[in-house]
Amino acid sequence: MLSVLHGKAKENERLRMNFDLRTTPDDTSQRMLNALEPGTKVPIHRHTDTSETVVCLDGCLDWVLYEEHSRNNGESDFTEKARYRICPRERKFGIQVPQGVWHSVIVHESSTILEAKDGAYKK
Repeated sequence: MLSVLHGKAKENERLRMNFDLRTTPDDTSQRMLNALEPGTKVPIHRHTDTSETVVCLDGCLDWVLYEEHSRNNGESDFTEKARYRICPRERKFGIQVPQGVWHSVIVHESSTILEAKDGAYKK
C-alpha cells in the first residue's frame, strides 16, 4: 500500500499524497498517512485550532518551527526557531507541534508519516 501511495506522490505535482484513515465521513478528525517526496514544498503554516501529532514510519525529514515577525505593511517575515530531525533509523520517531506554532517540513528522502489533528479540515 505504501509503495502505491508513494508512486502517486511522485506523479503528483505537489510531490505528496495522503491516504485518509477516518472510518466514516462523519468523523471530523484528521487522521491520515502522508507520503512525502524530496522537493515537495510545504509552505510555512500553522493550525490555530489544534495541535498536530506526527509519527514517521519511514524516511527522513526535518520539522522546522518558526517565529513570526510582523512588518509595517501588514505582511510577515519568519525566522527559524527550532529544527527537529524525524527519522526512525535514528530512533527519532515523531513530533507534537503545539497549537498555533508556525512550521514547515523539509523532506530529505521518500518519507511516510502518520499525521493527526483535531477537527475537520479547513482550507
